[in-house]
Amino acid sequence: QVEIVESGGGLVQTGGSLRLSCAAARTSATIAAIGWYRQAPGKERELVANINTRGEPNYARSLRGRLSISTISRDDAKHTVSLQMDRLQPEDTAVYICAVYTNRGTYWGQGTQVTVSS
Repeated sequence: QVEIVESGGGLVQTGGSLRLSCAAARTSATIAAIGWYRQAPGKERELVANINTRGEPNYARSLRGRLSISTISRDDAKHTVSLQMDRLQPEDTAVYICAVYTNRGTYWGQGTQVTVSS
């Protein structure tokens, strides 16, 4: 098991910014990457961005230019990743869910709501 703590969601106006954080408690599983997905009402879950342990980011093509994902810290106890989102639009409104990719499978957080008002 991997314990996941997400933070940083909330309400923001169109054009504003938010920073999401995901902290994964280290376990016997080997973490390969951490990322964020989002799911809006009535829509499928989609990848937003992820970053591997070599620091290589991967962004959804439609969101490039408005996102920056980075590793904040990584030690024996915890691996923390931050996602900066800028120029947010109403269509970015969704539940954002942290995903931790390990050698034992993918673990999911509970999600944090991001709402962009017009």
